[in-house]
Amino acid sequence: MATHMRSSNAEARASRILDRVRAIPEGHAQTYGDIDPRALRLVGVVLATARAEVPWHRVVRADGIVPLGHPRLERLRNEGVPRRGDRVDLRRARW
Repeated sequence: MATHMRSSNAEARASRILDRVRAIPEGHAQTYGDIDPRALRLVGVVLATARAEVPWHRVVRADGIVPLGHPRLERLRNEGVPRRGDRVDLRRARW
């Protein structure tokens, strides 16, 4: 029973993370901490292992650095996400 509850809680938490990421509109970005301030690494794990289509490229580090570099940055640029050099300008891009 306890294993089922943990699994159920983990699934619910992952679902909330994915819902928050899906809610980020095109042209905006959020940080891992914006998605879940208590579990930044969990956000990364959920996004890396998500089977469903989610705009994972709209989630960046707190300093605006885009993990996985150029292809992801190019995708954000194509969506019109404000940047400063190779970083997302979170003052303008944060949703």
